[in-house]
Amino acid sequence: MSIQKSWSELQTMARAARIVMSTLDALEAAAVPGATTGDLDRIARESIEKAGARPAFLNYRGFPATLCASVNEEVVHGIPGPRELREGDIVGLDLGCVLDGFFGDSARTVAVGKISAEAEELLRTTREALQAGVEMCRPGRRVGDIGHAVQAHAEARGYSVVREFVGHGIGTNLHEEPQVPNYGPPGRRERLVPGMCLAIEPMVNAGGPEVEVLADGWTAVTRDRRLSAHFEFAVAVTEHGPWILSEPYPYAALGAEAANA
Repeated sequence: MSIQKSWSELQTMARAARIVMSTLDALEAAAVPGATTGDLDRIARESIEKAGARPAFLNYRGFPATLCASVNEEVVHGIPGPRELREGDIVGLDLGCVLDGFFGDSARTVAVGKISAEAEELLRTTREALQAGVEMCRPGRRVGDIGHAVQAHAEARGYSVVREFVGHGIGTNLHEEPQVPNYGPPGRRERLVPGMCLAIEPMVNAGGPEVEVLADGWTAVTRDRRLSAHFEFAVAVTEHGPWILSEPYPYAALGAEAANA
């Protein structure tokens, strides 16, 4: 069961989440034709450290970079390097930081220049699938409701969701219980209670759901080499509903007692 966070702990997590989000904003602006994924990694590390945090992914289980940069058919865990982005690419930017002992973790897939209508629709659907999952983060719901909402939204539009990689709890560790699959029946798995924090992260494919990991041991690609998109928010379950931690607390008028303070 996920560890419940106090209101003060959620405040620290929100600060970490905002550092990640502002860094993603800078990375999206920098993801232009001719930029390399290594350039983006340098920007990410400098931004996080300037904000007084430290990169969460660098050397985590041996990962060699601050940023996961996954281009086109790469699903997740792409290692930044000399690869130049091209007009029409899409690139998944997955990033985390640690601030005062608490983790932030978010991702978005962005366009490099003008992209195809197919790619635009994939990105839009994945963003919407994430929001559908976020809406399930309410007391009394279950983790299975999140995955069901994501899967239903994506598959109704002709896409597939990845099974091999899932969302997770987050707090003083980057990956905590429970796991949060992006598929499955509703009404199953752990019950959601105020103070739980979950990293919800749909990975949606234009083709089939199957993936494989390349020889570098990290980069996961779609088996059919069709496009994939990835979006992620860290979300707190509160008494009043979901709180995307990178955004202002949305229930201030109802009081600050979002968690078991």
